Amino acid sequence: MQQKLLDAGETATRSGGTTLDAIRRSVGTLPRKWLVAITLLAGLSAALAVAVAAPSPDWTFAALSGPVQSAMSVAVPFFGVLLAGDLRRAPRPVRAAPTLLGALSVAAVAGVFGALICAVMLAVSEPDAAHTPWSHVGTIAAGGVLVQMTAQLAGTGLGLLLRPPVVAFLATIVLPMGLWAVLGAVDVLRPAQGWLTPHPSVQNLLSGPMTPFMWGQWLTVLLIWGAGVNAVGVMLMKRRNLTGNSPQIPSNNSES
Repeated sequence: MQQKLLDAGETATRSGGTTLDAIRRSVGTLPRKWLVAITLLAGLSAALAVAVAAPSPDWTFAALSGPVQSAMSVAVPFFGVLLAGDLRRAPRPVRAAPTLLGALSVAAVAGVFGALICAVMLAVSEPDAAHTPWSHVGTIAAGGVLVQMTAQLAGTGLGLLLRPPVVAFLATIVLPMGLWAVLGAVDVLRPAQGWLTPHPSVQNLLSGPMTPFMWGQWLTVLLIWGAGVNAVGVMLMKRRNLTGNSPQIPSNNSES
């Protein structure tokens, strides 16, 4: 395992690291391949759950996209955590941008996969035309990609800030949902949920047309959980590099 970690760190630094390197590293070990399978199965399982719970005449692209994309967005940030860990373990300072772009590419593929699941299910079903099953399909499909990319950025940011990876894994779930629950428990703070937590923006992106107000909420969430968290993580990583306190390769199997 230690040799795999050294190899991942060396790959991250070769030629400064490239976006293609990051994409390859996202599936470069057996645990990461299993994570791919789990992510895709999460989307398929959510689609099957909808199929069992509701008759096909009631299906719409929006009704399918909500559970499918939401289920995958739980696992997608884990890729970002692992790729961020590669940066922290690199034997010399590296640029973060290629890894972040690679992570976003992986997230975009997950979003497209989720949209394809929903489209196939709807195509083979017999939906009620009165429900306009394909309404806003393009907007919702694009929204699914944005959902996964936002989740991925939260993963890379928390992966840069927290270690070991299992702590960052849990943080990608506990921190946003915990904040959402806390804000929802206080009446005066409830309106802030849409501006400070990803969950309301996910619902908006997967429901259909977005109003300027909704876009404003999503952009605010992106600045906090995407740009903000990653900016702090990159700043701390650079500070460690400057002071010569880069983390050492762990001797246990806690990172994959």
